[in-house]
Amino acid sequence: MTRGWYGRAMRVVVSEFMSLDGVVQAPGGPQEDTTGGFQRGGWSLPFFDPEVMGPVIAEIAERSEALLQGRRTYQISAAAWPSRGGDPFADWINATQKYVVSDSLSEQELPWGPAELIRGGALVDAVSELRKRPGGDIYIYGSLSVVRTLLVAKLVDELILMIEPITLGGGKTLFPSDGEARRFELLSAVTARTGVQVCRYRPA
Repeated sequence: MTRGWYGRAMRVVVSEFMSLDGVVQAPGGPQEDTTGGFQRGGWSLPFFDPEVMGPVIAEIAERSEALLQGRRTYQISAAAWPSRGGDPFADWINATQKYVVSDSLSEQELPWGPAELIRGGALVDAVSELRKRPGGDIYIYGSLSVVRTLLVAKLVDELILMIEPITLGGGKTLFPSDGEARRFELLSAVTARTGVQVCRYRPA
């Protein structure tokens, strides 16, 4: 099934929940990522608007045929999603191809499949090759080190930020702090009833 992407090259699409002060760490739960003593995990949950944000996520799934994840994001997702079958997004995410970026895991440690391992040093080359193939999008959520690497390599085609009306005072941020300016074109912006700004960008 081509789902409307026949004949076009695969693209890399990133979506992230982001606070007003730019933090993207552990939006989904208290134990998602406590690195650096982060204690505000789950901060995005009160702001989720199913009427506005739900269709955005559903559209991402409709356009995508693969997931690209770092080790931590993969392991958290592997523990959560297999038991959530029964709705279209859960069925899609459980069945879709996963590419997992890790230098510590083995192929045998990828129980949530179908899954293929990519070593960190091969990430840029692997994604460059995928982007030459015809097909649907490659979807990334979380996976901050993966996203930063691909931003530096200019391999991100679309960035969907759900900017939430809260500041967190510290935590991991999304963009590389390498002194380089990167311009983006705003494609659309929609305000959810919870105050979230859903903004779609592509590199300018």
